[in-house]
Amino acid sequence: MRKIHYHLVDVFTDRIFGGNQLAVITNGRGLSSELMQSIAKEFNLSETTFVLPPKDSSNDYKVRIFTPYAELPMAGHPTVGTAFILAREHMIELGGERVMIKLEEGVGLIPVDINFKDGQPDLIWMQQPLPKFGPRFEDASVMAEMLSLQLSAIETDLPIEVVSCGLPFLFVPLKDLEAIRSIRFRLDVWEKALKDFASGQVFVFTKETEREGSSVHSRMFAPGLGVQEDPATGSANGPLGCYLVRHEVFPASERMEFTSEQGFEMGRPSILKIVIEHDKGEITRVRVGGQCRFVGEGYLEVG
Repeated sequence: MRKIHYHLVDVFTDRIFGGNQLAVITNGRGLSSELMQSIAKEFNLSETTFVLPPKDSSNDYKVRIFTPYAELPMAGHPTVGTAFILAREHMIELGGERVMIKLEEGVGLIPVDINFKDGQPDLIWMQQPLPKFGPRFEDASVMAEMLSLQLSAIETDLPIEVVSCGLPFLFVPLKDLEAIRSIRFRLDVWEKALKDFASGQVFVFTKETEREGSSVHSRMFAPGLGVQEDPATGSANGPLGCYLVRHEVFPASERMEFTSEQGFEMGRPSILKIVIEHDKGEITRVRVGGQCRFVGEGYLEVG
């Protein structure tokens, strides 16, 4: 019988029981892919991560990321939350107010900056791959039906479009908070319209926000990954920032900063910071960051 040590952390929040939950297995050596998937299904959180030695010794760790139903090539809150645990458990070399580490994920190398406050990890930033803009979903009426909304609730001056910074999401602009709060996601419509589309992950957002200082209010649905709704999606907020820059949703500058609020309808309010740098219309850097709160730790016993 093997005892597997795990940590629980809430990601993209400044308070416990907010943000997005994550389980981190700090020693994934010797675990098969099948067992990793079973463990992720046992936790039944949006994601579970497994920390492994890096393939390249110049990097810090390899990280594998699993939803209850599938392995992901990259994800935001698992990257930020895993970095938080690595720092908290002194699994990386600490020193000063800022440390940069390099994590190997399915999409390649992910640089992560960890800022410290009073000796503890505080604001953590991950750099994401540059965006790839994919196809547009042209039938807004079908999207409205999927979300159980009137067609008038969709902001039709902006496209319903796939954007990826490692994992593709379909971005749907809505007009106001009333619309986004009213969503009742219809799986039957999703199966007909999006199951075989370029992305089955639906990210809805509006410029009307609940908190002062936020740029957008958002929700994310990923039934194909076994996630009915996600309270904080770092891998979606990078491409969200790219979408906002590409379509000039906000006045443009060379360095754009956004604050995205998510998870409020789930009772797990989350705050994600986004920084997009661009030059002459080309996006040159994508970063997503936030804070974490430690929840607890324990052991799994597996045969």
